[in-house]
Amino acid sequence: MAATRTFSIIKPDATRRNLTGAVTKMLEEAGLRVVASKRIRMSRQQAEGFYAVHKERPFFEDLVAFMISGPVVVQVLEGEDAVARNRKVMGATNPANADEGTIRKAYAESIEANSVHGSDSEENAATEIAFFFKPDEIVG
Repeated sequence: MAATRTFSIIKPDATRRNLTGAVTKMLEEAGLRVVASKRIRMSRQQAEGFYAVHKERPFFEDLVAFMISGPVVVQVLEGEDAVARNRKVMGATNPANADEGTIRKAYAESIEANSVHGSDSEENAATEIAFFFKPDEIVG
């Protein structure tokens, strides 16, 4: 299978606890390579745009507030079956249901502050990557 790309965010709860390197190490050990990475502070407009799919959900405002509460690290990851590989190493959204050895089992504080975001399909990965990165910022 050919290498594909996916998108990842190391969320404010993890950056606040200085876990960027630990999370990235777990991603790399799972066979993913970081081909673009930057630490940013999302604006409200960026967070609302990125999570627009959830706009009608009751948790939308809390999600936006959380994502702008501190710096995040946005990354493009590359590897064989990158979307599925990233989702496996992230673990279940609810850390109580996450498998041992996953990022969320190791580092998530709660279902809301669950340390990482990852694309759920190759189509969404392409959209999410383009939301934060210009093509020349991705060095594969």
